[in-house]
Amino acid sequence: MIGNRVAQRMKELELTEAEVSRRTGVPQPTVHRILTGVSASPRQANVEKIAKALGVTSNWLWHGTNTPPEITVIPNAGSNVEPGPRIRGLVPLISWVQAGAWCEIQDVKDLQDAEVWLPCAVSHSHATYALRVRGLSMFNPHERRSFREGDIIFVDPAKECENGSLIIAKLADSQEATFKQLVIEGSRQFLKPLNPLWPDPIIELPEDATICGVVISKLEIF
Repeated sequence: MIGNRVAQRMKELELTEAEVSRRTGVPQPTVHRILTGVSASPRQANVEKIAKALGVTSNWLWHGTNTPPEITVIPNAGSNVEPGPRIRGLVPLISWVQAGAWCEIQDVKDLQDAEVWLPCAVSHSHATYALRVRGLSMFNPHERRSFREGDIIFVDPAKECENGSLIIAKLADSQEATFKQLVIEGSRQFLKPLNPLWPDPIIELPEDATICGVVISKLEIF
């Protein structure tokens, strides 16, 4: 029954009826009727919205086939592809401007204008968000850790950064965040692109800069 599969995914993602309703725009009473089996044949449009929010296909909700995810997930950025990872929750895909202000957001549930909510295959804090990679500064075809334009990265502000971490940082004179590798030399910190041909190979991280999270995973978009 479709309600059982919706309930299964909600339990896996630790979502309430109210949260599913908020993310999908489907009225909470309708979500409740689907879950309880009162509405055994809900409208296809509502099923599509719920499927998207739960990170599954509508076909799986209806029939239990074609399980998620449909995009290749790489649990550890730069590792080999591992098919069929266990989804550990949904995170919002936000803009680079939003990422620059992310440290000021108290709760991910307060975010109202996320582009979409994406399934994340690794353990993460509730404040984790996703970004779509722009440019080629982090592209290095000769290394395992490489990011093409369009790839999606998952960023956890609660993860402690260390030398070599891939981080999202915001400089005081910029509204947008930037994606670079953190290099620590004594008491000094630097931002380094992975692309060996990038014109600005390394810059010192100013004291007034803010680190907005550590990259914990990525989706490669083919």
